[in-house]
Amino acid sequence: MFSRYKKPTDAKPVAAQNAAAELAPEKTPAAKAPAPQPKVARRPMQNASAKANPVDKERKRKERLGEIKLELHRELLDNLNLAALESASENDLRNEISAIAAEVLQDRAIVLNREERSTLNQELYDEVTGLGPLEPLLKDETVSDILINGPQQIFIERNGKLTLSDITFKDEKHLMRIIDKIVSAVGRRVDESNPYVDARLQDGSRFNAMVPPIAVDGSLVSIRKFKKDKLGIDELVNFGAFSEQMAAYLQAAVATRLNVIVSGGTGSGKTTTLNALSSFIDNAERILTIEDTAELQLQQTHVGRMESRPPNVEGKGEVSPRDCLKNALRMRPDRIIVGETRGEEVIDMLQAMNTGHDGSMTTIHANNARDGIARLENMIAMAGIEMPLKAVRSQISSAVNLIVQASRLQDGSRRMTSITEITGMEGDVISMQEIFRFQRTGLTPDNKIIGHFTASGVRSHFSERFRLWGYDLPAEIYEPTAG
Repeated sequence: MFSRYKKPTDAKPVAAQNAAAELAPEKTPAAKAPAPQPKVARRPMQNASAKANPVDKERKRKERLGEIKLELHRELLDNLNLAALESASENDLRNEISAIAAEVLQDRAIVLNREERSTLNQELYDEVTGLGPLEPLLKDETVSDILINGPQQIFIERNGKLTLSDITFKDEKHLMRIIDKIVSAVGRRVDESNPYVDARLQDGSRFNAMVPPIAVDGSLVSIRKFKKDKLGIDELVNFGAFSEQMAAYLQAAVATRLNVIVSGGTGSGKTTTLNALSSFIDNAERILTIEDTAELQLQQTHVGRMESRPPNVEGKGEVSPRDCLKNALRMRPDRIIVGETRGEEVIDMLQAMNTGHDGSMTTIHANNARDGIARLENMIAMAGIEMPLKAVRSQISSAVNLIVQASRLQDGSRRMTSITEITGMEGDVISMQEIFRFQRTGLTPDNKIIGHFTASGVRSHFSERFRLWGYDLPAEIYEPTAG
């Protein structure tokens, strides 16, 4: 019938036939004219407007097209020789899908215009090879986040603002099929017994899903997209994420192997900042990265990547970030980078920073530098390690040199709002000094934040270290600037 990709079948889905009847042109059979009826007073305006409402008509047509697409997708899966398609080119696959779809539409007497046919073929191609309705959003580089609240609500973030898209799934089964396709590709699973999962897409985008019965109104999905063009220091400076003086300081801090923690809230740009800071690491150093879901995109030559693993169905086989970190210490790393420290691995991270792995980096969730220190203390306590508070703080102050605070501001912009050094202990308190900050000065009429980056006027505690390593920063960068 068609090519080697086609498997013969006589199946004709009933739902597609029903939908075809609604989409096909109406055929009025010849009949006798009806007998004249007496005129009845009625309200034609309301009934006519309800009948001819173009919005409702378009919505119903879209729903019918969706039903046809799902039926065609099932038929494609039955008809296509998927084993042969693995070696087929994209053009061959598109032609095969178009041919099968055209045959089915013709058999069902479904009439579509050129635009609808082109859209249908593209959606069928996305269903077979990609992630269905999500494909257009994943290809749109202006979209940074995709948030799904059940099959009928897909929100997207552009320029820091959330809006409801017009893309939907047919039903919960359709959404679950796409979720299963994503998580199975990275060897994970999600079902009633394991209702939430972290995974990653092929392009490295972060994926999280929670399914019923925990998700009450339908599966909840969050996708944090990664830009194909990796943002370096120069791009972040141009975007206004931080100033050139801060970039020069951070280059000196990373190159001279200070231990750095990037602190911030959800979506504040911690991973982006960590990727940018890693560009200052010498290409000759051996770097080991440890993450729950592999997201870091380091540019160095010598990088070993590790990813933790959840337990299997029997509750066995778990590999925690702490397990990865313990093993990393035996792998002769120059630097260790932990994607996010959120649990008992914190004590191993601090010990690594204190035992010859200078220049290590990680991220934590905190609103400012002082809260970041408190969070480290809490994580040590939650790990069940019984240590006096002063000993804990002494461990932190000797391990961590720098806290970089990333924030997502109310207008959606992401900025490095503070760079703070840890200088040691004063009694039982960890002493800190802020070197740079973002100074807010007001709002524009369209609610954009006005402000500028400035130094605090305090000279770096590590100035002598910078000089000895060949990074003798000018004293002017520590002078406060007016907006």
